[in-house]
Amino acid sequence: MSLFTLIENWEGRFKKNSFETVSYAKKIADKLNSQLTVLTFSAKQPSELSKFGADKIINISNIKFEEASNDLIAEICQNHIQDGDYQTLVFSNTNLGKNVSPIISQKLNYELLSNVISHPDSISPMSVKCKAYSSKAIVEYQSSSKLNAISIVPNSIGEINESPVEFELNEIEFNKSTYEPKLKVLSRSESTEKISLPDANIVVSAGRGLKGPENWKMIEELANLLNAGTACSKPVSDMGWRPHSEHVGQTGIAINPELYIAIGISGAIQHLAGVNSSKNIVVINSDPEAPFFKSADYGIVGDAFDIIPKLIEEIKQYKN
Repeated sequence: MSLFTLIENWEGRFKKNSFETVSYAKKIADKLNSQLTVLTFSAKQPSELSKFGADKIINISNIKFEEASNDLIAEICQNHIQDGDYQTLVFSNTNLGKNVSPIISQKLNYELLSNVISHPDSISPMSVKCKAYSSKAIVEYQSSSKLNAISIVPNSIGEINESPVEFELNEIEFNKSTYEPKLKVLSRSESTEKISLPDANIVVSAGRGLKGPENWKMIEELANLLNAGTACSKPVSDMGWRPHSEHVGQTGIAINPELYIAIGISGAIQHLAGVNSSKNIVVINSDPEAPFFKSADYGIVGDAFDIIPKLIEEIKQYKN
């Protein structure tokens, strides 16, 4: 039996998250002494996945992730999984992975282990550590099923290992005439962020303490200097100051960066649920009683409009 994994790309290009997922699956494949099959859509360089251990690469050449609905992607995956003999399925716990992995697992009778943050402690039975209760706890699940699906939290494993192999590449066109869509994509709005939040090692985030959208220029400047992603709290995205794609928290994007800088954010429990897996948290707030300070590794009490410009100047001097 072998392994199957769905590998996402963005406009045909792979990102850090893509290689993290392949590396994770390859480690399991090596333990099982089995082949790793990956499936992707309209990748510009699908063979790149072989550097990280993909033995067989299936590239659906006439469909793009950006144009496909979740149920179409799930159906294509199901067709290929049914044609193979796969003991384990691996997904990334992105918005797409969260949608398609339960559909596939339910229809093909795989046990689904989601929010996974570790390599398996054992393979038979499958045992992994997972986030639970909005990241307030870590639980270890053990599955007695012979067929398991694993959905890993992006940026949580911390390993991308090159393991080049000889590979088989299959370029396939999906017969769209056989598919009856249950869901239609009516519109898409493209994110303007330069670095996707799930992939970012550093994230600079701000809240209502910035007083208005016109003050985000200094946040963007700081993020550019640090090669960081930009994020915001829910009230900020609700008010339209920043796009919803930047909202991090329980109802937004959950992130796991090496460094999270929170500026003018009080630290409500819903926000903490999306960021408390960050390796290091820096909080800048004028209110010394802000709840966020209890979760911070480093805290600065003061006015962001005084602190951030000074911080920007210090970083510029350091870089020079």
